[in-house]
Amino acid sequence: MLEGKKIVLGVTGGIAAYKAVEVASRLRQAGAEVHVVMTREATEFVTELTFREISGNPVTMDMWAPVTHWNVAHIALANLADAVLIAPATANIIAKAAVGIADDMLSTTLLATSAPVFFAPAMNTRMYENPVVQQNIRCLEKRGAHIIAPACGHLACGAKGAGRLPEPVVLVKALDNFFGGQSALAGIKVLVTASGTLEPIDPVRYIGNRSSGKMGYAIAAEAVRRGASVVLISGPSALEPPAGLEKFIPVRTALQMREAVLAEAESCTLIIKAAAVADYRVSRIAANKIKKDENELVLRLEKNPDILWELGQRKRPGQVLVGFAAETQNLLEYARAKLEKKNLDFIVANDVSRADAGFNTEKNLVKLLDRSGGVEEFPLMDKHRLAALLLDRVWPTAVPEK
Repeated sequence: MLEGKKIVLGVTGGIAAYKAVEVASRLRQAGAEVHVVMTREATEFVTELTFREISGNPVTMDMWAPVTHWNVAHIALANLADAVLIAPATANIIAKAAVGIADDMLSTTLLATSAPVFFAPAMNTRMYENPVVQQNIRCLEKRGAHIIAPACGHLACGAKGAGRLPEPVVLVKALDNFFGGQSALAGIKVLVTASGTLEPIDPVRYIGNRSSGKMGYAIAAEAVRRGASVVLISGPSALEPPAGLEKFIPVRTALQMREAVLAEAESCTLIIKAAAVADYRVSRIAANKIKKDENELVLRLEKNPDILWELGQRKRPGQVLVGFAAETQNLLEYARAKLEKKNLDFIVANDVSRADAGFNTEKNLVKLLDRSGGVEEFPLMDKHRLAALLLDRVWPTAVPEK
């Protein structure tokens, strides 16, 4: 969907400027015409020559460079742009754009363009969370700018948290979605649950399900890509939350999962429960580590609340509820019974009996069942590809909120 689009890529002086090189490359591979505008500070991290060779176009930096044609550079760029992407967007350029300062080529171009502008903030976590920066971001959003939320993780400064520039593929997808009408889920608020829950036995041990969260995270990422407002509620996972989420809520136990899900569910149009929630919890959690004194250990378990059943009972008109059934036998029989008992619209019957599919693998082997009795079987496939296909099947039934 980027074929023939003219993209102005603004690169500012942050350590993540090196990622902008791959952004330019991916945009060009997607068929876009890329015009790079660099701040002077950006050239401290990446050379003008690099972007010139990658983009195939001259790089604009200096407001006062000798004029080689009649077009005023910042006006020409502002006029030709189908979209402007600022990556990385430092706190400085965000502040300038918020208050209308135009003291270099990039900030002047931003002030002059009527094209959609995308900011990808990248900075230290404390800087990003600073109230002034957040106020500036909200100001830009109110004026129609698109903010691509930063990723969480280890930052160059040694801190860990929000503020990392999303991977180039995510940034390019944001533009692709915008132009491709992949706003198929625009106006839809989606709730996704992922990973397993851990039910403590004592301060050291727990019982739980073997779930990595890969399927749920893939669904959440795909829903974001399609323009949805996504809330991801996840049990413990080694995965990083996808960029662009409206909200990420980490939990550990089934009771915490229930509390978070019920708090968010009412406002969501599409709910996909991919989490492997523990069916039981320990009745009495030991205050200290249980010592290995006896030949056997007897634990008394009590049933956890059935979150999916509760959602089915509370389901409002227009809300679409999708569940997962991980089974090792009688896959269709058990999945159909679960769909009917819990008042679901769809259920993903997940065959976890194979070593190459299911929990802690890169692929799933599933069948999709719907309320009308339909069954669609999917071949063994990558979870990201499966996420796209599942959303293709379930999203047309969801109605955007007015």
